[in-house]
Amino acid sequence: MTQTLPWSIDLTRIDGQVEPLSNFQGKVLLIVNLASQCGFTPQYAGLQALHQRFSDRGLAILGFPCNQFGAQEPGDNSAVMQFCESRFAVRFAMFSKTEVNGSAAHPLFQWLKQAAPGVLGTETVKWNFTKFLVSRDGQTVKRFAPTDTPESMVDDIEAFLRPQTN
Repeated sequence: MTQTLPWSIDLTRIDGQVEPLSNFQGKVLLIVNLASQCGFTPQYAGLQALHQRFSDRGLAILGFPCNQFGAQEPGDNSAVMQFCESRFAVRFAMFSKTEVNGSAAHPLFQWLKQAAPGVLGTETVKWNFTKFLVSRDGQTVKRFAPTDTPESMVDDIEAFLRPQTN
């Protein structure tokens, strides 16, 4: 039986405001753990390009800065947002620094890792810029590796955005 994304989860925006995940219900979600001092940091530009290209069709990108991998996100939320805005003109949804692994992992990432395990069925997030694409109904999840560029995901995003026919 397919499990549905737990829409009742609360998220904390990078400015400290609490927002229920249910605000994004009905959208295709691209959920990414981010870091500003990582070799994959240039992917911010690709994520912003996806946001500009697909947000009006129902794609919502949710960015979660994370300092669990090589301490590559050392700044506070304000520093992270300033970096994202000044370097990449980020306009997609950004949330407060979040743990994605371990006992303090955010419930959203706990669910995502279970719904879309990694290589050999592992449930941990291996590095910054791991991406999860979630269908509008919250039942289909596809995981992408940090090395998968945002541009390489266009066909999958298009497929998730297409109206489902029964």
